[in-house]
Amino acid sequence: MTTVGFIGSGRIGGTVARLSVAAGHRVVLSNSRGPETLKGLADELGPLARAGTVEQAAAAGEIVVVAIPLHAYRSVPAEPLASKIVIDADNYYPQRDGHIAELDSGSVTSSELLQQHLAASHVVKAFNNIYYRHLLSLARPAGVADRSFLPIAGDDPGAKQAVTAFLDSIGYGTVDAGSLADSWRQQPGTPVYGAPYGPFEQPAGTPASAETIRAALDAAAR
Repeated sequence: MTTVGFIGSGRIGGTVARLSVAAGHRVVLSNSRGPETLKGLADELGPLARAGTVEQAAAAGEIVVVAIPLHAYRSVPAEPLASKIVIDADNYYPQRDGHIAELDSGSVTSSELLQQHLAASHVVKAFNNIYYRHLLSLARPAGVADRSFLPIAGDDPGAKQAVTAFLDSIGYGTVDAGSLADSWRQQPGTPVYGAPYGPFEQPAGTPASAETIRAALDAAAR
């Protein structure tokens, strides 16, 4: 059993929390509006879930999922996340986040920005390329023929191994997409973003094999 902290408990964060509890993990939920706004979700998820402040979720989590609008990445507390594995589920949407020059130029990826902010943490990119309804519906046990895979990217091999084990526990295989500098291949607008799992209009989605995800990553171009 792992304790998973959530900084951001909306569509993606809340879905990962739901899958985590179903797999037997403890979760600590947080958002920018305060723990009282998450009481309903925590109650729904049951005794393995509780709501807390952002700082409490960061301190409690052995793995911490960051799923917030990218423009708020500097609000993520660095000190309680030192030496911890941080899963970055964020995406850069200029129409929401405003234009960020380094991202517009391609000189860095959004995950590299978060890693720069969390210099003492081990950031791994995951969960950012899949629609939240598909993320919930496509979870499958290991070994089944229709298991889906998610790309992950990171600079620390041990952190990627730990994230691979965590994703396996909640119903997903992984495809190594390279370093954080390579994570542009799973950002919005690339072939692996959304499409392998079917259109958003189909809530159940379509299983995506490791081969499908690798081909989509290989097809990415700047």
